[in-house]
Amino acid sequence: MANATTSLPLFEKIPRKNTIQRGFDIIIFFLLLLLLVYRLYFLNHYGFTWILAFLCESWFTFTWVLVISTKWTLVDYNTYPDRLLQRVPEVELPSVDMFVTTADPVLEPPIITVNTVLSLLAVDYPSHKLACYVSDDGCSPLTYYSLVEASKFAKLWVPFCNKYNVQVRAPFRYFSGDDFTKSSGSDTSSNFQQEWKRMKDEYEQLCVKIEDAVQNQNIVPCDLTAFSEIDSKNHPTILKVIWENKEGLLDGLPGLVYLSREKRPNHSHRYKAGAMNVLTRVSGLTTNAPYMLNVDCDMYANNPKIVLHAMCLLLGSNSEKEIAFVQFSNAFYDGLKDDPYGNQLVVMLEYMACGFSGLQGFFYGGTGCFHRRKVIYGLQLDNIDSVNEEILKRVGSSKELMKSVAHALKGKTNSPDHLSNSIDTAYQVAGCGYEHGTSWGRQLGWLYGSTTEDILTGLRIHSKGWKSAFLSPNPQGFLGCAPSGGPAAMTQQKRWATGLLEVLLSKDCPILATLFAKLHWRQCLAYLWVFTWGLRSIPELCYAFLPAYCIITNSHFLPKVQEQAFYIAIVVFVIYHCYTLSEYLRAGLSVRSWWNNQRMARITTMTAWFFGFLSVILKLLRISETVFEITKKDKSTSSNGAHDVDAGRFTFDESPIFVPGTTILMVHLTALVVSLLNLQPPAHDGLGSGLGEVLCSVWLVLCFWPFLKGLFGKGKHGIPLSTICKSAALVLLFLHLCRMTTMG
Repeated sequence: MANATTSLPLFEKIPRKNTIQRGFDIIIFFLLLLLLVYRLYFLNHYGFTWILAFLCESWFTFTWVLVISTKWTLVDYNTYPDRLLQRVPEVELPSVDMFVTTADPVLEPPIITVNTVLSLLAVDYPSHKLACYVSDDGCSPLTYYSLVEASKFAKLWVPFCNKYNVQVRAPFRYFSGDDFTKSSGSDTSSNFQQEWKRMKDEYEQLCVKIEDAVQNQNIVPCDLTAFSEIDSKNHPTILKVIWENKEGLLDGLPGLVYLSREKRPNHSHRYKAGAMNVLTRVSGLTTNAPYMLNVDCDMYANNPKIVLHAMCLLLGSNSEKEIAFVQFSNAFYDGLKDDPYGNQLVVMLEYMACGFSGLQGFFYGGTGCFHRRKVIYGLQLDNIDSVNEEILKRVGSSKELMKSVAHALKGKTNSPDHLSNSIDTAYQVAGCGYEHGTSWGRQLGWLYGSTTEDILTGLRIHSKGWKSAFLSPNPQGFLGCAPSGGPAAMTQQKRWATGLLEVLLSKDCPILATLFAKLHWRQCLAYLWVFTWGLRSIPELCYAFLPAYCIITNSHFLPKVQEQAFYIAIVVFVIYHCYTLSEYLRAGLSVRSWWNNQRMARITTMTAWFFGFLSVILKLLRISETVFEITKKDKSTSSNGAHDVDAGRFTFDESPIFVPGTTILMVHLTALVVSLLNLQPPAHDGLGSGLGEVLCSVWLVLCFWPFLKGLFGKGKHGIPLSTICKSAALVLLFLHLCRMTTMG
């Protein structure tokens, strides 16, 4: 029986049956082609609006081709941690270095970081095989103090989790109610209840200490001399070993290290990518684990067996020569009901991510990802069995780091008591000038040149022929917090669109990687679907203004009702939306969730993605540089936003990112008034605007309904007067251009 168990695979790659989906994909594609053929046939008979509609619809058809190619082969991964434990003794499991990144104690409160760290320290994995490194780019004594206090609580929390097989190991989630049965077992004995209450009291005391320190700057004395008179943007490296498992106890507490890398005004710190590279070098000199996990400070480990799930894929048959990293699904806790901001990404991960899995694998999402250290060091797939001397020459001047990299390429790790012994050496590689003259950020580590350093790094790995795996276990591996307001959601989307377009227009473009490297053709198309987010804003904006333009100038861009081609457009619209609705229903979501995501797709594309596009254009023109903008993190423990009667209501601020959306709404409201009052000029060709243009205009008003409510809202739920004035000026300019067109 034991032999039979050891012969079973650690994971399975299971293709999905999606024949019906493929059929609808093809039907929509051919309908789009018919519409384009019709446009092309009558291109000489109509004017500007017809040509612009043809160009926009050509782009939409191209985008749909990318979607079809990506979703054609859906694949799921199943992992079997129990088989791994039967095959590999716990003492022989590989080591894992866990990285947590934070950058601003205000936007990313220390209590959020603390819960993420505690959940990682308590995962179901031999503790002497784990080490947790926290990178604090805000150089905050509050963050350091919080981690010191958290390490004291962890000495109680980790044994409690192991003893009672606790499933939710982030304390703020575990203690969010008074339910004693949140252990995986049904142990409700008096001993368990007493320990549960004691543990909750200890956690509440920890929260009070941290909150008191945040509110009153009342930090109980600990070793804070390194933070005296510190400027967060100009300071030396601060590296502290908060806890070390010196005895190498199997059931002890994993090592915990605080790191704030050196920063100087005349050195670019390269945002998160720079922080990850410093973490890689510092951990390489201390623990040098062959695998590295990185998570954002708000994304806690929700599944205690998360490391075992990842190891099933990384240690499975042939995985050593195939899978470079394992990306877990980015799911969210306490998501607002029906996803009002369209940023929970459930359907995208359900279908597109599994489509990527049928190719070379899902892209690196920046958090919740396990990496092979030697792949991050730039190891080529065809040189896997040899130590690449070129890599050693590019890691920098530290001989200890060269030795560490050589060990990593051979699969060796450092001894458990090596953590504190290498701290002095680690200061050198954490310096801001260490990377000068090296290949860090260009050929080694996390790559520079984009505000989405994660997907750029993953693309480079795929370009070397490596594959990746996307995993969504039950329960979810990691849970984070989604932006809960309009400004935060738009900022995040803008940063994504900016970084993705930067990659598309760089030497790392997936098309070049397919032609001159080892990126597969369909993987290239899948990457193009992502990288063109920013570019999509232009055809969508043009297409959005077309109905209003046609109504105001009494022209048309859609076939007339009496033409058969009119029904092509109607059928495409109906089938597409029924198709997307079925995806949401199959994913267990509501019709309201589907509608929220449909309208937010339009809003996001024409606002946040448009500003991402503008940012890249300004960068290419050398007018300004792109900036990494941190998304505000909020900790919540209430379900579905029930704690806030205004949860889900769209919020605004004075950011110019809301000007395009407000302008589109006001333009269409004006067009509908013009149509209702019959204020249109005579049609030049006798075929003025018709029912199709009016329906399109009404549809866009419905999509921008949150902006319509914002025109009459107050406070954060109302559009600022300055934004309304700017949009009104743009509407007047649009009307003037329409008038000039009709006069011409």
